[in-house]
Amino acid sequence: MRQTLLTAVALFSTLTLAAPISAQASANQAQVKRLLDTGVCAGCDLTGVNLSGAHLIGADLRNANLKGANLAGANLEGADLAGANLEAANLKEVFASGTTFNNANLTNANLSGASLHNAQVDGAVMIGANLNGAEGFDINLGIGGEE
Repeated sequence: MRQTLLTAVALFSTLTLAAPISAQASANQAQVKRLLDTGVCAGCDLTGVNLSGAHLIGADLRNANLKGANLAGANLEGADLAGANLEAANLKEVFASGTTFNNANLTNANLSGASLHNAQVDGAVMIGANLNGAEGFDINLGIGGEE
């Protein structure tokens, strides 16, 4: 009797703890589909999603949560990521020509090998960002002090 009760409790605990995780994954996938279908996902929660190699040309991702997302090799040309949370996101080798990162959180983001041509980064937080091998020109990047 005790063995059956313990088994039932363990099974119930597993099911109730897994439900929120799968619900979040399902919600993220619905938002990823919306983004890929429409190019619009302002304010979306895309935490930890895999968008590597995605074509997000002109995408509206203003104020989206992309914390820990994988965007390696994505095309972000003309995308608007103003106010987005890209903390610890993988942006390795992204093409970000004319991309807006104004007021975005790029803390600990991996931008190695990225092409940042005419990117806007006013007010962006880039503490600990990896820019090794990144190339860019015509970027409004300031380093401390006043302009």
